[in-house]
Amino acid sequence: MKLQTNVQGLHGDLKVPGDKSISHRSIMFGALAEGETRVHDILRGEDVLSTMAAFRELGVEITDNGSEVIVKGVGFKGLTVPQKALDMGNSGTSIRLISGVLAGQPFSTDLFGDDSLSKRPMDRVTIPLREMGVTISGQTDRDLPPLHITASDQLTPINYILPVASAQVKSALIFAALQANGESIITEKEITRNHTEDMIKQFGGEIDVDGKEIRVKGGQRFKGTSITVPGDISSAAFFLVAGLIVPNSSITLKNVGINETRTGIIEVIQAMGGNLVMSDVDKVAKSATLTVKTSELNPTEISGSLIPRLIDELPIIALLATQTSGTTIIRDAEELKVKETDRIQVVADMLNDMGADITPTDDGMIIKGKTPLHGATINTQGDHRIGMTAAIASLLVSDGEVILERAEAIDTSYPTFFKDLAKLSQ
Repeated sequence: MKLQTNVQGLHGDLKVPGDKSISHRSIMFGALAEGETRVHDILRGEDVLSTMAAFRELGVEITDNGSEVIVKGVGFKGLTVPQKALDMGNSGTSIRLISGVLAGQPFSTDLFGDDSLSKRPMDRVTIPLREMGVTISGQTDRDLPPLHITASDQLTPINYILPVASAQVKSALIFAALQANGESIITEKEITRNHTEDMIKQFGGEIDVDGKEIRVKGGQRFKGTSITVPGDISSAAFFLVAGLIVPNSSITLKNVGINETRTGIIEVIQAMGGNLVMSDVDKVAKSATLTVKTSELNPTEISGSLIPRLIDELPIIALLATQTSGTTIIRDAEELKVKETDRIQVVADMLNDMGADITPTDDGMIIKGKTPLHGATINTQGDHRIGMTAAIASLLVSDGEVILERAEAIDTSYPTFFKDLAKLSQ
């Protein structure tokens, strides 16, 4: 598809789709709780729909009436043997977290995904699950999908230090630990998004978090509840950046999730001198209204404990860095290599094709600004965040056309992305 170029101003208000991480977990915890859970403002993207479909195959009744999703929970012991292999689509969250859920079930299951997911290593989940007594295997020594799980209803508690900073791996182990016979201790490399921990408490469970150490007792039972999903800051990030770099722009984003483990992009914008104002802060829901305006931006360094708090936003942050007044360095982001694509290389190649000056490194990028951008043909390679980054970058292009191939990948997390972008540029 041909992308919009040479935009001279973005103006208006948006309400971005519901947080993808919270949407996934609301379905999972709703299914594992006893009683009914009602979820409002859920993201109806393809990844979350894959999670819904998987739990329906596992015997959970899930209905969507358009205004809310209703999950009739069956408890940990109420899941039933699926009649076919579970299709995870393109969702790394689904396959990793559901592996943890299935770890304590008294039946075997196969999990598979699309071509992109089939290239993503699952060994970071399978290795600790094996320590807990699960028989789980994939393809090659990295356990690529499809996965075959022969679970154990007598799971051994684990004391495990995570070798990578990954909320998906942590959450998979928490789900398994909730079914183990005793207390497990999971220690993070760096603190990552804590939606799983928060949701355990929302559903009436217990979890003890002390810095990077997480203690989880097995044998817990959850009760159904009502959840309102805040807007996804990862989706909002694209419009935050657009408002900062497109000339003569002012954009307001309502009900954006500002969970403390997810606000790294806000700190980067502030470090760069971006004009960002936060208002209508709801401390209970962890949400706020964010307003950005076109800004003169300074370079910065992004590394260390900040990386897990903005890992999904790094592709659009790379674009932001191309419009600063100097060199921005991203370090400690090896995790980008095992996302839907090798996002270090793919982001660098895409933006360089458009005229940027980015040098990929083993764990990040060196980005020199300020660079004008020009037309190019971009292939998302099935990665939704690559597609949305290209669409925002194209707004700056005054020389040539930008053609986006495989744009449908964006439906994974933001089905109305182009409609919302068009609304701002009218």
